[in-house]
Amino acid sequence: MDKKTLRKQIREQKRAMTVSQIEEAGKALQALFLATDYYRDAKTVYGYLPYNQEVRTVPILEQALRDGKRVAVPKVYGEEMKFIYLSDLTQVETGYAGIPEPIADAPVGDDPTALVLMPGLAFDREGHRIGYGGGFYDKFLSAEQTHPTVALCYDFQLVEELPTEEFDIPVDEVIWPSKGR
Repeated sequence: MDKKTLRKQIREQKRAMTVSQIEEAGKALQALFLATDYYRDAKTVYGYLPYNQEVRTVPILEQALRDGKRVAVPKVYGEEMKFIYLSDLTQVETGYAGIPEPIADAPVGDDPTALVLMPGLAFDREGHRIGYGGGFYDKFLSAEQTHPTVALCYDFQLVEELPTEEFDIPVDEVIWPSKGR
């Protein structure tokens, strides 16, 4: 299946999710994520703020702050994405493509070992992903290659195999709700 068709199918499945399904999956994913060595070892988490039916990451980022970790979320500047540190996750506004972004432009994330939470539409068990088409994360990770990466997804977003291209950067670990069963 080509990327365009797969993106369309996954978007339709996400749109069909109820609020309770999103919340239930989010709680399961939070528990699985917080139990990983990636999270335990991280001093900094570069997360993302959810848009539409994406995995609800705010509770995860709030827990990271309570655990004494630094938290940064992305902000898009033209063709470039930078992570901006936040100590208050409410200090955001609608930004690029309607996605929540920090209001401030600083301080810019500066931890080369920060754990990066990767958004996306589809993933396979080898860590390949199909994003939303902007290429922001692939560009960021090709410039900063020392970051460990974890993706959280709903069960239906995990597919057997994905078409990949040479510039695609796989994530280190993919976590889905039924993985913990």
